[in-house]
Amino acid sequence: MPDDAGVMLTKQDTKALLEAIEAAKQAAILYREITGKPLGITGEVGEVACAHLLGLDLSPARQAGYDAKWPDGRRVQIKARCVLPDSKPGQRLGRIRLEHEWDTVALVLLDERFEPISVHEAGREAVVRELTKPGSKARTQRGALGVSKFKSISELRWERDTPAG
Repeated sequence: MPDDAGVMLTKQDTKALLEAIEAAKQAAILYREITGKPLGITGEVGEVACAHLLGLDLSPARQAGYDAKWPDGRRVQIKARCVLPDSKPGQRLGRIRLEHEWDTVALVLLDERFEPISVHEAGREAVVRELTKPGSKARTQRGALGVSKFKSISELRWERDTPAG
């Protein structure tokens, strides 16, 4: 766990978080079944899943600009989206702030049970180019990219094996 000095969470720490995240996922699933509303844990689940799947070290809480680091030091901002069976097309990522320090953005797509479907990663140059294109207020003013647009400028880093049907 991070101490007051803001130590990065190691892969070992991240593995310990998986058990806590599993309990939170079950609570969020039950909450959505009862209320029809999300509990609001998608980002945290996505961060831990991404770090675990890609071998990243999670940043301390409230680290501006990035959520994890690759072993080579590249800083990764992690975004997550839960894709429900009735999700509308056109979902957007959360705000990507260009003024912060980060090297790549990773998008974790989760299913209705908060299980990872895929992880996509795009470099800063591609993200900045897309966000600064004229023509979309959501893109230029709010720093929001659509999931499909992000996937088109990124590389697939991990994908769940789909069972043969």
